[in-house]
Amino acid sequence: MTRNEFMANTAIITGASLLKGNDVFSATLNESGLDKLTDETGKFVLGALPYSESFLEPFMPADVLKLHYTAHHGGAVNTANKATGILKNALESGNFEGVDYWTKKLSLHLSSHVLHTIFWTNITNKKTEPSGELLKRIEKDFGSFDKMKVQLAHHSKNVDGNGWGLLGYHPQSNRLMILEVENHEKLTVWGIVPLMVVDVWEHAYYLKYKNKRADFVDELFNYMNWDNAAQRLEIALKMTR
Repeated sequence: MTRNEFMANTAIITGASLLKGNDVFSATLNESGLDKLTDETGKFVLGALPYSESFLEPFMPADVLKLHYTAHHGGAVNTANKATGILKNALESGNFEGVDYWTKKLSLHLSSHVLHTIFWTNITNKKTEPSGELLKRIEKDFGSFDKMKVQLAHHSKNVDGNGWGLLGYHPQSNRLMILEVENHEKLTVWGIVPLMVVDVWEHAYYLKYKNKRADFVDELFNYMNWDNAAQRLEIALKMTR
């Protein structure tokens, strides 16, 4: 293998390569188009919202949703692309000065892109409840849907600083888990498949709810799209059978 071939093959830090393969997140894109993170060149892109900016009113006013989506989610996309470019240049030049910083930036902002992409499909403007396989597994792992909601709400409200509450499926142990994710990438579990995520960064709620994170979380439970969570579980189970 020549040096140029090696460089081409190891430029896996581009988005297309990150998302190809037998991972469950990719499957949601391949099977349903839910989780598009990149364009055809592998550049990270801010995909279209699955609804209008006023769709979630009054819970999330149109101006708040637009700011959250364009400035915060969009900003994460831009920084992930910048970090990817800098790391690729370091690989090509052999100068790795500063790459530790940009590797951390890529971890933070690409994780933000992933979680926000899930978040937009995790919320809807009508009341839904889990059923079928999702409900069976919730009852098996938490005792009841109500108990699961209490635990997910608790952890979402009590994340230290900024972060996320997360209900996920862990294929290796074949169980549902609830996690407190600090920032976008800390305190996660390898292999976890997010089913329902709760954004508790201040940008998600501060303009309407001020410092009352708990009120925001309680209201968000009325807008959770459990049909979407069930679809994500179904795909995860297909991938692990």
